[in-house]
Amino acid sequence: MSIAHDLSDAEFDELDDLLAATPAPLEPLDASMLDGYLAGVLVQPRLIPIEEWLPPVFDYEGRPLPDDVDPAWLARIRSLVERRFASLNHSMLEQGWFYPLVLDLDAEDATEGEGGEGSGEAEEQAQDAVEAAAEIAAAEGIDPDAVTLPEDPITRALLPWVGGFEYAAVTFPELHEQADDNVNALLARLYRHLPAETPEEREVVELLDREHPLKNIDEAIEDLILTVVDLQEATESQRYHVEQVRRDAPKLGRNDPCHCGSGKKFKNCHGAA
Repeated sequence: MSIAHDLSDAEFDELDDLLAATPAPLEPLDASMLDGYLAGVLVQPRLIPIEEWLPPVFDYEGRPLPDDVDPAWLARIRSLVERRFASLNHSMLEQGWFYPLVLDLDAEDATEGEGGEGSGEAEEQAQDAVEAAAEIAAAEGIDPDAVTLPEDPITRALLPWVGGFEYAAVTFPELHEQADDNVNALLARLYRHLPAETPEEREVVELLDREHPLKNIDEAIEDLILTVVDLQEATESQRYHVEQVRRDAPKLGRNDPCHCGSGKKFKNCHGAA
């Protein structure tokens, strides 16, 4: 990984296992969807505190964790997630690059061929992302049955990550509400890896495939990274916007009479401090 405090491979596996242990009937994100979700939080046009963005990690439907949840389990998840969040933020800001946690279908297929779980696990994660997309579609009044698992292997590999990103953008809709053609074009580049739910979305995907084809998974991952970094830059001025304070009265000069009525100059009275 790009910086020392990012998660190790073992810690990513640990995080995935911890999330899978979320009490039923809650449906948490897996590690790949979580990674996309964190990126989706980071590119929002406002700074979102962890108290807002952490709870949705544990359930697609926004249901809260039970009161009797294991505090050690929750603290460990929070610690790992905060480190990954900080690493992604640092990499985007300082390097203009980051390494997304996407499915490695080649490795999964090799494991499958050796008798392991392999691509079955990858297929399950992709299907989880489709189900999450179907829930989002239903909330937007779109037939969830129209959301199916894509056949394109590149899209299958990136689907969980991009699905997590979209989940963040739906949970915190300020990004989707931007009246900015550049932001909308960048979102379309990302969302080409989601199941197309409407004829208009299918047209956009077909246009991108014609004008900006992705030859292989490496090229697709690079395009994903650069798109997210461009989104982060496009919303940065809003995220760190500082309101100017307007004074109702002119600023008191050091040689003006002090406001307390002592008759002394401000610099020799309350301004002496």
